[in-house]
Amino acid sequence: MPEPVTFPPAFLWGAATSAYQIEGAVREDGRTPSIWDTFSHTPGRTAGGENGDIANDHYHLYRDDVALMADLGLTAYRFSVSWSRVQPTGRGPAVQRGLDFYRRLVDELLAKGIKPAVTLYHWDLPQELEDAGGWPERDTALRFAEYAHIVGEALGDRVEQWITLNEPWCSAFLGYASGVHAPGRTDPVASLRAAHHLNLAHGLGTSALRSAMPARNSVAVSLNSSVVRPLTQSPGDLAAAQRIDDLANGIFHGPMLHGAYPRTLFAATAGLTDWSYVEDGDLALIHQPVDALGLNYYTPTLVGAADPAADGPRADGHGASEHSPWPGADDVMFHQTPGDRTAMGWTVDPTGLHELIMRYTRESPGLPLYITENGAAYDDKPEPDGSVHDPERVAYLHGHLAAVRRAITDGADVRGYYLWSLMDNFEWAYGYDKRFGAVYVDYATQARTPKSSALWYGEAARTGALPPTTAAE
Repeated sequence: MPEPVTFPPAFLWGAATSAYQIEGAVREDGRTPSIWDTFSHTPGRTAGGENGDIANDHYHLYRDDVALMADLGLTAYRFSVSWSRVQPTGRGPAVQRGLDFYRRLVDELLAKGIKPAVTLYHWDLPQELEDAGGWPERDTALRFAEYAHIVGEALGDRVEQWITLNEPWCSAFLGYASGVHAPGRTDPVASLRAAHHLNLAHGLGTSALRSAMPARNSVAVSLNSSVVRPLTQSPGDLAAAQRIDDLANGIFHGPMLHGAYPRTLFAATAGLTDWSYVEDGDLALIHQPVDALGLNYYTPTLVGAADPAADGPRADGHGASEHSPWPGADDVMFHQTPGDRTAMGWTVDPTGLHELIMRYTRESPGLPLYITENGAAYDDKPEPDGSVHDPERVAYLHGHLAAVRRAITDGADVRGYYLWSLMDNFEWAYGYDKRFGAVYVDYATQARTPKSSALWYGEAARTGALPPTTAAE
């Protein structure tokens, strides 16, 4: 029999969610609309016109949800704070009723022995800030720093793990270039401006957090860095891979981790922008030392040089849109990677996660890493007895966690894993059709049912070792 796959004793076994996807209660206790409220209520923007008005009603059911986490044996929970619940206009004093919800949630987690990890921004910009220009405007980064200070001051005595931004690539390029995410704008130059101001928000927010809370706390950022592979080793395909790597990865980790944007990024986007919005001193503000890096991984990306004679869409897996989320990369073709696929159409490839971890281990030696999102959507349905079996997700988790363990063996300092997601939820423009949860949610009744994958993952959390994939059946 093979040796069991075991993890270090201090390894964190967590799950993750985000505010707009689960909280509901969008008009309670002073909360005002975010860009996702506006976007999801705009006809044609989301599947079936669905929205997060109620979602999982976590705002009212959080105690039950924390008890469920404890029953499963989770040791950590990553959640995001709704900016417009705390600061309804995105500026000015906090609404204490909004902060009180997160205080109660943190207290409940700590009482159950679950380590909270707070993400300050998971895509739900207050609508008033978008009305003032949104992320393409520099002022939004300044407002984010004020917000970070407010939340850090309120929760920093009890929360040790902090994440400034979740997947700024999605905020910038799905929100402002392809328009498939809120706020739904399709301006490639605005998306590049947004990327820079998100970077600035991370740097200013990091400093703001550190000024507001104990020095022992950890500040990180979660990047959905792409594993970009060239179709062949031809010069054209290698150049295409470099172009996408710069737009997916270097545009964020360059200034955040190394204090500079890639020169090749400037060259590739020279026809769109002169980058004059990068002011003197910005790179120093962005390049704040972080205590850890969060990596979100789902599937690799395969690219090559486009055939000028080819017709048809250049699908990249980021939603249907006639507008590209890759400004300056019109000469790049995206290809389907081989292998089994999830309900999102994404290829299941754990080798990409190992590759991603080792890349950052080489590029930022000594920087602790967390897998802050990893998971899969499948077409889960309850059995007649009410149970929900999802063997595909169990296999997915086993493969990816084994890849994390291989990376640790190969010298990576990976300290925890957050399954995406704790439970089925509002999957952005896909509405409620795509189920990423380890816990099944009946949206009509709000009943939660742990799937086979939740039971399997809970066993891994309790024992520190991966059970056989058949253990949950």
